[in-house]
Amino acid sequence: MAFTIALVVIVLIGLYGVSIYNKLVKFKNQVPEAWSGIDVQLKRRYDLIPNLINTVKGYAKHEKETLENVISLRNSALAVPSGNVNDQAQAENALSSALKSVFALAENYPDLKANQNFAELQKALFDVEDNIQRARRYYNAVVRDNNTYVETFPSMIVAKMANFEKYPFFEINLEERKNVTVEF
Repeated sequence: MAFTIALVVIVLIGLYGVSIYNKLVKFKNQVPEAWSGIDVQLKRRYDLIPNLINTVKGYAKHEKETLENVISLRNSALAVPSGNVNDQAQAENALSSALKSVFALAENYPDLKANQNFAELQKALFDVEDNIQRARRYYNAVVRDNNTYVETFPSMIVAKMANFEKYPFFEINLEERKNVTVEF
C-alpha cells in the first residue's frame, strides 16, 4: 500500500514538473513572437521615414541638419541586430525623439502642414507609432509573465534545471518621457 501511494505521489510530481516545463516552453516561444510584432511595426516605420523626409525637404530646405539626423538615426536603428532588445530600445527612443522634431518643424511651415502627402505620411506614422506601442506592451507583458514564472517557486526549479532564462523588457528612457522642444 505504501509503495502504491509513493508511486502515485512520484507520478503526480512528475506530471506537475512536465506541466511547469511545458508552460516555460510556451513563454520561451511567445517572447520571440511578441518581439516580431515590434519588429514588423519598426520596419513599417523605417519604410515611411524616407518618404516623410523627402516631403519635408521641399518645404524646409534650411532644416537639413534635423532631417539628416532622422535619416542617420533610422539607419542606426536598422543596423541593430535582430533580437538585441536593449540596443534596439535605445535606437528607437532616439529615432522617436528625432521624428517628434520633424513634426514640430511642420508647425513653422504652414504650407507643409497643408500638404496632403505630408498629412498622409504623418497620419501613417502616428498609426505605426500606436501599433509599436501596442506591440511593446504585448512584448513586455509576455516578458513579465516569463520572468515571473522563471523566478517563482516551484517553477524556478524546473527553469534552472532546463536553463530557461529571463528576457529584458523593451523600455523607454527618461529622455523619451520629456516633452520635445525645437529651437531655431
